[in-house]
Amino acid sequence: MKLNRKNSNDSIPVLFCFSVFARPSSVPHGAGCELLIQRFLSLYGDQLDMHRKFVVQLFAEEWGQCVDLPRGFAVGERCRVRLVPLQIQLTTLGNLTPSSTVFFCCDMQRGFRLCVWFSFQLQGARILGIPVIVTEQYPKGLGSTVQEIDLTGVKLVLPKTKFSMVLPEVEAALAEIPGVGSVVLFGVETHVCIQQTALELVGRGIEVHIVADATSSRSMMDRMFALERLARTGIIVTTSEAVLLQLVADKDHPKFKEVQNLIKASAPESGLLSKV
Repeated sequence: MKLNRKNSNDSIPVLFCFSVFARPSSVPHGAGCELLIQRFLSLYGDQLDMHRKFVVQLFAEEWGQCVDLPRGFAVGERCRVRLVPLQIQLTTLGNLTPSSTVFFCCDMQRGFRLCVWFSFQLQGARILGIPVIVTEQYPKGLGSTVQEIDLTGVKLVLPKTKFSMVLPEVEAALAEIPGVGSVVLFGVETHVCIQQTALELVGRGIEVHIVADATSSRSMMDRMFALERLARTGIIVTTSEAVLLQLVADKDHPKFKEVQNLIKASAPESGLLSKV
């Protein structure tokens, strides 16, 4: 489809179809498949079984029916798209292995009570040799990552203004790591940057594990409903200790003692358990 709009900031009407439903919405000029998937999730997330694979299709006037979305497609004019579930049922097992896992630490620039739990995750990543990507939301105004968090050895620290961590530099870094299948995500805020990052990663076929005791929002209501929504989309909501022990997997793992010592020295209760 040609990008024939003069103003790249125009919003273009799009009809989003799923099953027997059709809902009009709009997307920015030049929006691609990832943004279309996000819009489908926002419109039909409560009806989608995220344990299945989907294909996005575009209605083609030439054929009088929907065809698979072309590679590199970008919205350039009013159009109709639909989400089609494939018949193959997938099971989200939530397995984690160090060789296929990356940690995402999101925007820890504020005085949340979870600093020690972030450090817990980052220390575990260093012990197990897992790459860590860190972002900072508008550091010019909000400051850098808090000093209590040791960023020694992280793969990347990036400033951003976009809420999602999925920046071009992050995508390039992921492409350099062979076989990435899972992202362990923690940081702030649950209902904004964490949620948008998780949905973008899922749209790219990456399994997301959100660390509930290392993820927060200023409002516990925002946090609670964000975690609930994300869990409904098939994203795995877990805990710091569960993540590290799943990555170790075996008492005979050469790094088990180090991880065990880290767990024994872990922080007191974060205060979030009763408010999940």
